[in-house]
Amino acid sequence: MPFIGVKSVDSTNNYALARAHAGLAQHGEAIFAHEQVAGKGQMGKLWTSGKDENIILSIVADPHPLQLTQQFQLSAAVALGVYDFFAKYAGDDTKIKWPNDLYWKDRKAGGILIESIVGSSESGVWKWAVIGTGININQTSFSEALINPVSLKQITGKSFDVIALAKELCATINDRFTELLNDGFSNIYEQYISHLYKRNEIVKLKKDSRVFEATIKTVSTSGRLIVQHSIEEEFDFGEIEWVK
Repeated sequence: MPFIGVKSVDSTNNYALARAHAGLAQHGEAIFAHEQVAGKGQMGKLWTSGKDENIILSIVADPHPLQLTQQFQLSAAVALGVYDFFAKYAGDDTKIKWPNDLYWKDRKAGGILIESIVGSSESGVWKWAVIGTGININQTSFSEALINPVSLKQITGKSFDVIALAKELCATINDRFTELLNDGFSNIYEQYISHLYKRNEIVKLKKDSRVFEATIKTVSTSGRLIVQHSIEEEFDFGEIEWVK
């Protein structure tokens, strides 16, 4: 798989999307940035990262034969690939926070943002998925605006070769993607649930102006978070936020 390194970029996802739109991208190619000046997180948030300290990576994938209705299957497979990579070094305290943040204990170690290129409205074909990952590796000083960051160096006390780890991450994500296409979603779904952050624990959530406590039960096969309080409720991504 091609591994393309760039010194500085606004966003590796933007770079990869532009290559795909221009007809230059190929399945499996990875864009690695030493510096990202306008990184994108979920829900339009910024993703900040120290220069040459962390994994800033986007992988271009041809999702065929997956359909757009199966986006959560890809999301879960990628989250598991990221989990596999990070847990190897950080251990069993590694978790996946719904829908696909990487957590260690109660601290955020990384995030995933998947953006899609879809064919014409008539065809609705899922042409490309750009899988963006930001993983904290060697950074030890973070912006005070970040509530709970953690890096692999803070966890282990060791420094790492970021490029070597980025290539390792490409391999674990590809392994899970291949598993999804060859063997289906069942095992990936079971493992995603088994590593779910705060599963069977009470958390505080916010929907619009309503703040409430609920137990995280599971995630549906379509990617909806299922919680239990006085009633059972399901939420799509973006409908609720976690309250610290």
